[in-house]
Amino acid sequence: MLEGKDLLMATKQFAKEIRWKSWVLTLTTLLLLVGSLFGTIYFPVVGGISNIWGRIFCSVFAALMLARFFIIFHDYEHHTILRGSKIAEVIFTLFGAYMVTPPSIWKRSHDHHHANNAKLYSASIGSYPIMTKQKFLEADSKTRFYYLAVRHPLNMFFAYFTTFLYGMCIQSFINNKKKHWDSLLVVIIHVSIAVYLFVHFGWDTWFLTFFLPFFISHMLGSYLFYAQHNFPGAKYRNNTEWNYVSAALESSSYLKLNPFMQWVTANIGFHHIHHLNAKIPFYRLPETMKAFPELQKAIVTTLKPKDIIACLKLKVWDPETNRMIGNDELFA
Repeated sequence: MLEGKDLLMATKQFAKEIRWKSWVLTLTTLLLLVGSLFGTIYFPVVGGISNIWGRIFCSVFAALMLARFFIIFHDYEHHTILRGSKIAEVIFTLFGAYMVTPPSIWKRSHDHHHANNAKLYSASIGSYPIMTKQKFLEADSKTRFYYLAVRHPLNMFFAYFTTFLYGMCIQSFINNKKKHWDSLLVVIIHVSIAVYLFVHFGWDTWFLTFFLPFFISHMLGSYLFYAQHNFPGAKYRNNTEWNYVSAALESSSYLKLNPFMQWVTANIGFHHIHHLNAKIPFYRLPETMKAFPELQKAIVTTLKPKDIIACLKLKVWDPETNRMIGNDELFA
């Protein structure tokens, strides 16, 4: 059985891009996204019957394609696929801006997350904040409120506004105007597109083409990111006890999904493998898992209601019991 660095080194055989496959999956997803967005406006009328249900279907499907393409964008930002391609750089830079995730702030925060995954006192940049039970109980009311608010399900539900428009763009610009000037530009362009659609096509087109796809995709992405690191059995460690490989395998879940949702989420459910070796392209994660029995022992969570509730209940890390706990134990 392989462990530690030996396991990491063994996965390098899968950290090789299949260039043609990267392009095919990128371009087909982009075409599906563009086609579904087009359908939210121009879905054909069949037999004189209203096309509203067809437009709603296209809107929801567009949201799923936004989520899928974002995960492919995420692989590109890791320099895992299409590295060195000027065409890919243009496509993904424009997409990052379109998704209200300027590449500069996204890459900086996400790289920090990978380097400090599940490390206490360093894990809050690019991820949900984590406090120990003692730190939380010693904190003032304002700090407690902010901490619980960020981890609250409503924050994930309204992630389009809270995490992305405000957190990714407005807050990053306020914190460093020179470094993240593009964050303000993204907001201006984003709002301008929304106004244009509303004025020239009406509220229904604005809602189906613009608002609903963004709202659903950002909500889905926000929860996926949360559940992959905040689940029953997840481990957090002090900086001195922290280990990169252990953090990947013990603090990142295997989100088991049905075939359709696994496709929609571009295999991001194999998150423990992604954190072990982020250079493995998203389409090679399943074969990597099959090749190593050690990777098949990951803690599993799903999108079933009981598993979602179990993840959302977790609030702080309790070093005494070596697990995440909820409000019932926190305030007992």
